[in-house]
Amino acid sequence: MNLLIIGGGGREHALAWKVRQSPLAERVWVAPGNGGTAREPGIENVSISANDIPSLVAFAREQAVELTIVGPEAPLVAGIVDAFAAAGLRCFGPRAAAAQLEGSKQFTKDFLARHGIPTADYQSFSDEAEALAWLEARAPFTRPVVIKADGLAAGKGVIIAEDLAQARASVHAMLSEQQFGAAGQRLVIEEFLSGEEASFIALVDGKTLVPLASSQDHKARDEGDNGPNTGGMGAYSPAPVVTAELHERIMTEIMRPTVWALAEEGLRYRGFLYAGLMIDAEGAPRVLEFNCRLGDPEAQPLLMRLQSDLVQLCLDACDGHLSEAPLNWDSRVALGVVMAAAGYPDRPKTGDIIQGLEAVAQTPDCKVFHAGTQAQEGAILSSGGRVLCATALGADVASARATVYANLEHIHFDGGFYRRDIGHRALARVTAPEQAS
Repeated sequence: MNLLIIGGGGREHALAWKVRQSPLAERVWVAPGNGGTAREPGIENVSISANDIPSLVAFAREQAVELTIVGPEAPLVAGIVDAFAAAGLRCFGPRAAAAQLEGSKQFTKDFLARHGIPTADYQSFSDEAEALAWLEARAPFTRPVVIKADGLAAGKGVIIAEDLAQARASVHAMLSEQQFGAAGQRLVIEEFLSGEEASFIALVDGKTLVPLASSQDHKARDEGDNGPNTGGMGAYSPAPVVTAELHERIMTEIMRPTVWALAEEGLRYRGFLYAGLMIDAEGAPRVLEFNCRLGDPEAQPLLMRLQSDLVQLCLDACDGHLSEAPLNWDSRVALGVVMAAAGYPDRPKTGDIIQGLEAVAQTPDCKVFHAGTQAQEGAILSSGGRVLCATALGADVASARATVYANLEHIHFDGGFYRRDIGHRALARVTAPEQAS
């Protein structure tokens, strides 16, 4: 069948690469794609923006596309699945009403509170004076507060304020200075949760949930989990923090109740459902956020490990026929490290020639996925903040990580950098990788 992937980042390169391996795939397009997908055998870029929904619908009609998989959140929140459905086209992802789980922090927090799903305590504000008065009543802080732009802010709309001065400045920047534009016209202030983060992603067909393997992202830009928040500097799967016992708690206390509560409210959720979780010292999970798509960079190691047919899974979810049978996974660890541009995340430098990609052996166990790149006159240039994600499989975290960092030594562009400690939490644990699912 003819297949279309929407988006142009590292997640979409990984999706297209995995989809192309399906025996069901005949032609695979990526809109708009990137420099990596442009060079991928059997995959073709289409110069249509991921947010140009009418043009994407028209293309899918003209090319008889039988399945479209949406990578990024913005078109999902804007209603791309609704538009495809209206045109009689199968599109994998939640409709706009259900995609509010990612599109609005206030919607999500109110939803979680309504249904007793564990998360941090919070308040939401659109008036700066009210927000500042609420903060001042709680000063001095005994722990940081987390200030989040309500809408989509490309992974940058979260500030962890250590004291009142920083909290005041963040509120003013969002509400008065429009630091995040329309996304920050309302904000959520919530308690700071301590513990270890984990990403838990499932395929959902409206009622049935099929969990993917566990994974863990690294949000902070710098080593030791320091520096500003980013869209993600690296990830690995499986995540030892997600034991079999914790996996069942997450399914029982968070994932199933969320899908069932959405259905009760008339929002039949179909697509990837991603819960960003904080696991406290007692092993209790609480929701930090929901995303309505695959994570990036979690998608890259997850899809390297996935052995089940992704196309068939998405078709079954679209049609409401997901089987509860577990998916097939490579038993090895997959780890990915993001190479980012100078100035990321605030003002990334672009337009630099990337050298050394040809020196990296591209095998089923080792892959450099492109994110912010473009092909130009035979060269690959940087075009975004997160530029590449070098990913590899290994017998354990240490071996997968060694392969990735050895490959990154070959790749260079002006100001390009990466964290050198991805997977440090897993390495610090004595739990064997195969004990995490």
